[in-house]
Amino acid sequence: MRDRKRMVDLAGIVLPLLAFSLAVQFYGNELLLVYMMVYLVLAQGINISYGFTGYLPFGYFGFFGAGAYAGALTIQHFQIPAILAVVIGGVGGVVVAAIFMPLFRLKGAYFAIATLAGALALGDIISNPSLASVTNGALPTNIASAYSSGQFYVSAVVLVGIALVIVFYIRHSKFGMSLLAIREDAYSAAMAGVNVVKQRSIAWLIAAGLAGMAGALFAWATSLFYPTTVFNPAVSVFAIVFALFGGTGSLWGPTLGAVLLYGVYSIIGISNPQYFELIYGFIIILLVLFLPRGLVGIGKSVSRRFITGNAR
Repeated sequence: MRDRKRMVDLAGIVLPLLAFSLAVQFYGNELLLVYMMVYLVLAQGINISYGFTGYLPFGYFGFFGAGAYAGALTIQHFQIPAILAVVIGGVGGVVVAAIFMPLFRLKGAYFAIATLAGALALGDIISNPSLASVTNGALPTNIASAYSSGQFYVSAVVLVGIALVIVFYIRHSKFGMSLLAIREDAYSAAMAGVNVVKQRSIAWLIAAGLAGMAGALFAWATSLFYPTTVFNPAVSVFAIVFALFGGTGSLWGPTLGAVLLYGVYSIIGISNPQYFELIYGFIIILLVLFLPRGLVGIGKSVSRRFITGNAR
């Protein structure tokens, strides 16, 4: 059974990477595919933070925005290679996550709201006119000189691979088991010998690092963006809904959620945002009432019934 799960999860790494590697040959909108991969990485980050530890960060977009600015400003001020700037974006996300670490003293809705407030405050700091010489303030940041469609597309595929491999490791390691124990009952996990603070902090920093790299990659692909573009609560909403729709705690779930729902967004949301908001609201209601485990949960239920039926 364990080997079967490993094979299914390995397919969850290989197939998306193969699909995105070939998709650009058949679909002309390269930028849309890059954005889809960015949200896939963000959804997997939410998966690590919430699916494995039970902490839902509404302010997840703060790491995304920090990564976007860390990467873009190093390109703008120091002319470093954009690929290296993506790594620096990850460092930026980790630094902000370390600053937010005391918020773990809060739980549930208090933690979620506190991260949201922190991310909004960070966005206000970045857009402060007093810092215009460094961050451009409320004006857009322009890194069009680093634009290279082929390079950032390959980088996006690599980043997706990194995110999927990390989640695979978490699902099939003692570290992942300790995170699941923390999610179910942190006190019991501590009594069983799990270092709750350390394990939870590592997962938090990993999720933030992925968001930071995704933000830097987004900035590179977009070339010109405002603070409100990257420090936007909608980034967190999208990532959370994608992860929950597919199913958290799994490898396939956030991938399916990001691909399917961002595909719907590209068809409806860009030209008719009001209809897409209606669809999103409907999806959230479905998730809360009928699909708490997402698409992966449905698949598992169907497979169990099928196996049970055959056994009878």
